[in-house]
Amino acid sequence: MTSQLFRDTQFGHLVRILSRNTLFHYPDEIDPSLWQKPLLPDVASPRQAEPGVRNDSSDTKGRPNNLTDPITKNLDKRRQVNQQHRSNADHVVEDGIDVYLVDWYGPDDPENPRNWPSSRKLLIGFQICLLNFAFYMASSIYVPGEASIMQEFGASEIVATLGLSLFTLGYGCGPMLWSPMSEMPTVGRNDVYFWTFLAFVLLQLPTGFAVNMPMFLVFRLLTGFCGSPALATGGATLADMYSPARVAYGICIWGSFGILGPVFGPILGGFTAAAKGWRWTIWVVTWLCAGAAVMLFFCMPETSAANILYRRAKRLRRATGDERWRSQSEVDAAQHTTADHLSVLGRACTLIFSEPIVFLWDLYTALLYGVFFVWFESFPLVFGDMYGFNLGQQGLVFLGILVGGLVTVPLFLLWVNRGIIPRFASPTFKPEMVLPPTFFGSAALPVCLFWYGWSARPHVHWMVPIVGSGFFTVGVVTLFNPVLHYLGIAYPAYAASIFAGNALFRASFGAIFPLFARQLFRTLGIGPGNSLLGGIAVCFLPLPYIFSKYGERIRHLSKNARQDV
Repeated sequence: MTSQLFRDTQFGHLVRILSRNTLFHYPDEIDPSLWQKPLLPDVASPRQAEPGVRNDSSDTKGRPNNLTDPITKNLDKRRQVNQQHRSNADHVVEDGIDVYLVDWYGPDDPENPRNWPSSRKLLIGFQICLLNFAFYMASSIYVPGEASIMQEFGASEIVATLGLSLFTLGYGCGPMLWSPMSEMPTVGRNDVYFWTFLAFVLLQLPTGFAVNMPMFLVFRLLTGFCGSPALATGGATLADMYSPARVAYGICIWGSFGILGPVFGPILGGFTAAAKGWRWTIWVVTWLCAGAAVMLFFCMPETSAANILYRRAKRLRRATGDERWRSQSEVDAAQHTTADHLSVLGRACTLIFSEPIVFLWDLYTALLYGVFFVWFESFPLVFGDMYGFNLGQQGLVFLGILVGGLVTVPLFLLWVNRGIIPRFASPTFKPEMVLPPTFFGSAALPVCLFWYGWSARPHVHWMVPIVGSGFFTVGVVTLFNPVLHYLGIAYPAYAASIFAGNALFRASFGAIFPLFARQLFRTLGIGPGNSLLGGIAVCFLPLPYIFSKYGERIRHLSKNARQDV
């Protein structure tokens, strides 16, 4: 059990290297007969074990001694039998030779992430949520320290706001590289998670010790870029472990932690900046993220099936000396050119502008995200200037958004349990069936903006605009989660690229909106300024209804979208 828990983590890889693979053995290193199980009875793609076959010519460590071991002989024998009985058998040929495809040992293969114990899946899910929370908190915890950094470096209000905007832009661009990279079988998700997050933690040091504003802004951009994989790839990690029906739960909970991070950031940052200045907002993030990085090192295994099977094939080649062992991803990659790899890296951008479904939903979620980041500049104007709250109290007003989430998330999960999961088993299931909650979310967003904007008056109690801001979370939960779920189901072959493009779109709006937010509200006023944003949100109201009714027809016009349902 201990070996299974640590073997595929960064800690396990280090132990195997230092011990020369004598510790934390894989199952096929303990029992060589397992190597026959990924094989079908035909030459092309053998995947099932023949009963009673064992390897008698292995050394004391259970490894084949030479290239003519019984496993290889057995494969050749099976090849002859298949040629005699199935003259039309398909062959997998790479570079002119037969290839033995390496697959799972069977439906109960313990290395298959879908077969892992629930406790292990929950531990991995918790780490993904923690990364999401910590990273998003790093974006907003700085906001209460803007006044402090303006005073220390003599920066203007707009330049100080860039500390938020550039961080946001960085984590919008990051997934465009990290998400496709995590889908490469030779890389996998674990290395991307750990090494980028470690870089994120280390880069907090020059950020916190910055001696001028340019230095601070450059490292805020770099930290945002390096720490971003969990934001787009976290959903793919959950999909590695859970069935599509169950992933809906995980996506909602994972996304909720993405809301909690920006909410708790100003709460902690408000009291920290007031007591110690802006630098201590960076140190709080550093301590939290350093703890998360240590947890990743010891407890985060590889979840990508393509990477697990790729490394299994490498072990088989090394143990048998037979280069014909290949995982499916290696067979596929052999046909790919450099142009193909570049097209994969650019796929996220091309899908945004070539697919109307992707473009319109990305634009809608980007508006939602931009409004979210407007709160960071709007709340100080309302609760600081109008109601006289200090920095710590200004952070506490974000609890209204938190309460909205505590009410909405359980109701959404109940709907997933009763409205989504039973339909997945139905032959009439359509991706558009996940969209009904967006009807509420599309209405909640303008209600929130109009309520908050026009109730923010000195003669109106401060609780009224806080309650209005709580409706924002209704929009986030009931819009953001179904939309991501819908896009993932409608474009299953390009899910990571779709999510990366969505993250870039959202981050772009999150970076731009804070830069003009204060000028908007000071010029138009709190009420008219929020009404302008609310009017834009009203323009998107028909979108959920259009795609709910005509989404299937639109999908079938696309060459990239799923068309079998």
